[in-house]
Order: sequence, then structure tokens, then C-alpha cells
Amino acid sequence: MIRFKGSHYPKPVILYAVFFYVRYAVSYRDLEEIMAERGVDVDHATLNRWVVKYAPLVAAEAQKRKSPTWRSWRMDETYIKVKGQWCYLYRAIDKHGQTLDFMLSERRDEAAATAFFARTIKGNGWPDKVVIDKSGANMAGLDNMNIGLILAGWYWLIEVLQVKYLNNIIEQDHRFIKRMTRPMLGFKAFHSAAATLAGIETAHMIRKGQLSTGGKTAFQQFVALAG
Repeated sequence: MIRFKGSHYPKPVILYAVFFYVRYAVSYRDLEEIMAERGVDVDHATLNRWVVKYAPLVAAEAQKRKSPTWRSWRMDETYIKVKGQWCYLYRAIDKHGQTLDFMLSERRDEAAATAFFARTIKGNGWPDKVVIDKSGANMAGLDNMNIGLILAGWYWLIEVLQVKYLNNIIEQDHRFIKRMTRPMLGFKAFHSAAATLAGIETAHMIRKGQLSTGGKTAFQQFVALAG
């Protein structure tokens, strides 16, 4: 359960603001006006603090509660501007488009790819197959995962495919994330970028039905994650 102790606003108000920001392409000043129209006087700086604080916590709960995923993966990166510099949002989905995991990185190299695959495997189990682009760094990251399997005495390895058309599904999946981040015109800090993207990815998971229970609306599902 996510704690809201000490907040000067009710939990539903905070969650409504966070959900609205990570689900719809609005600026913080736009959201400030939207909240005012609903009778809530809150400035854009406070709204930013709410997103940075609570979006990652809700995202962590979503990872715990999402429906089971398939063992055939698609992995790719997309670009996100932070402090005027391009960073890399590593993303993985299964063959049916269900989100596995995501990770913002300042670098696109073997170390980053290895960290992402280790994180995704920890949360979703070992894949049978992973489809990637022609990136040597991503191939090296998967090679490191397979080396780990060999050292552990396993008799099977992850099958790695570098076939562009098979990865179209994740390139299409990037579009929702890019559509949400485009009006934000870049992030001023890495930690706030990572937090906001975690919220956007969670809203996207809800939109794809990965957390659907009992006919709840998208917002109701988001609130349920907060406990």
C-alpha cells in the first residue's frame, strides 16, 4: 500500500492528478487549470512533485500485479530528451504486445543492455526467445545472459533473433510513449524523467488490459494499484 500520510490533499485528488498527467498529453500548467475547474487549487510545481513521487510507486505495484506474459520477447530502445541530451528508454514487450519492463538510461551500451535484460528477467522469468534490432550492444547484453546460464549449468540458451520485421510490434508500441512525451518538450532532470515515464508506461499497461479486473475503469485500476 502506498502511503499518503502528511499530504495536504486527499489521496483521490493526488491520484487523479497523477493519472491524468501520465495518461493524457497535457502540460503541468494545463493540468493546473483542469484541477482548478474541478475545484482543486494546486500549483503546477506541486503537481510535478506528486508525479515524481507517486508515479514510480504505482508503477512498481503494476509490475507486481500485471497478468502473466509470454516467453517470446521483443526488445528495442526509443529516444527521450533529458536536460537537452538524448537518453534511451529501453523497452520490452512479449509477442502479443504486453509490456514486460522498461528502463531509462543515459547510455546505449553493453552495460545498459545487460542491466535491462537482468532487470526484465528478474521481473518476468527467463525468455525462450528475444527479438532485437541490429544493435551490437543489445546482442552483447543477451550474450551475457546466456553466459550466465552456461555458468549455472543450464542446457538451454535464449534464442536471439535480429529480424527487423519481427520487431515492428514494439516499434509500433513506442508510439504511445512518444505521443505522451512530445508535448512535454523534454525533461529537466533524469530522475523526474524516469518517474514520469514509469507512470506513462503504467497507464499504457492499463490501456492494454494487463491489469484489468472486474470491469473497472482505467482510473479505478490506477487507484487500486495505490492500495
